[in-house]
Amino acid sequence: MCITFIIIVLVIIITIPIVTVKTKKTNNEQASTAEETTIEITEKMKITTELTTTSSTTTITSTTTITSTTAASTISITTAIPQWTMTGDMNVARKFHTASMLINGKVLVIGGYNGITLNSAELYDPLTGIWTIITSMNTERQEHTASVFTDGTVLVAGGIKDKVFLNTAVLYNPSTDSWTTMGNMRGVRGAHKATKLKNDKVLISGGDGGSGFLYSAELYDPSTGIWTRTSSMNHQRVDHAISLLTDGKVLVAGGNNYRGPLNSAELYDPLTEFWTETGSMSVTRQCSTLSTLINGKVLIAGGFNGGYLKSAELYDPSTGYWTSTGSMNYARQCHTASLLSNGKVLVTGGYNGIYINNTEIYDPSTGIWTISTDMNIARQQHTATILTNGILLVAGGEGDAPYLNNVERYPLP
Repeated sequence: MCITFIIIVLVIIITIPIVTVKTKKTNNEQASTAEETTIEITEKMKITTELTTTSSTTTITSTTTITSTTAASTISITTAIPQWTMTGDMNVARKFHTASMLINGKVLVIGGYNGITLNSAELYDPLTGIWTIITSMNTERQEHTASVFTDGTVLVAGGIKDKVFLNTAVLYNPSTDSWTTMGNMRGVRGAHKATKLKNDKVLISGGDGGSGFLYSAELYDPSTGIWTRTSSMNHQRVDHAISLLTDGKVLVAGGNNYRGPLNSAELYDPLTEFWTETGSMSVTRQCSTLSTLINGKVLIAGGFNGGYLKSAELYDPSTGYWTSTGSMNYARQCHTASLLSNGKVLVTGGYNGIYINNTEIYDPSTGIWTISTDMNIARQQHTATILTNGILLVAGGEGDAPYLNNVERYPLP
């Protein structure tokens, strides 16, 4: 009996350390597991944060698991999409007008048509959103051109008045709100194009002379106030597209010459004052837009050639060739195209059997067009002006009403 008791006591004494050791090991394993869980959670949170901060919508998700209990939380930060907003209406509804960005930051709108040819002009103040009527021109005109000089004055040339084609030119001085009659152009013309060259002269090209579409071109010198003939284009053109290249030359593309839309293009060199034919586009087009990109290439988009076009092409001045790029999402003519500070191109409105209020953005790095925010009003033959504060101002044109006076603004990306 005594021996039996001793054996039982020995068994208990031996068992206690084993249980203690096993218990301690279990606690250590739990602590180790907890440490691993903490490390794993920290790493997951770090990875999630790094991945989501590259998106415009940031989602941070943390998940903690302790035994069978799970806690989860999600925070979403959404970037607002820029919208078009209406601003003050013009005092006069108009299409076939011009809009010019002045050096004082205001926008000058001149002339146009709303059932009658207009001589009125008005100024838009971006700070107040209000249009103010200013001194009128002494001659009504539509489908004219307006060019801003470095001294702030604005040259208005040619146009059409009651089916009469004009060769007159006037100069507006914003500091005195006054118009001065300048020398006449060498020929009458409307629906022509004006390009201010790097030497501050203005190149006038093509258009309608009343008795036919024009080859001719002429130069205005602001230092003398005199017009001079320069060499003629190789093709008659009206409704053509034009853009100043980075090297100072001028590219003209497409248009119409009575026989129909053109696919030809030519270059004007201010140093030699000659036009040289360059590569032709793959598609004929008139009423398109031409934009010189930051990389020096030139984008032509949309237009009309018996059908409404959504195709686009790129001109490379270094090779003289055109190549196809991504097509717009919508066919359109008589739209506007604005080069943005980030190098992209924003196209607004136009017409493709119906008046269009949609807009889209071209990215030269991908060659892809992305649909952007719709304007409030569908319109064509409107103007688009980039303000000094980075807002795009769209004014007037033609839409569901034949002549529009409404105006809207869009904050550019």
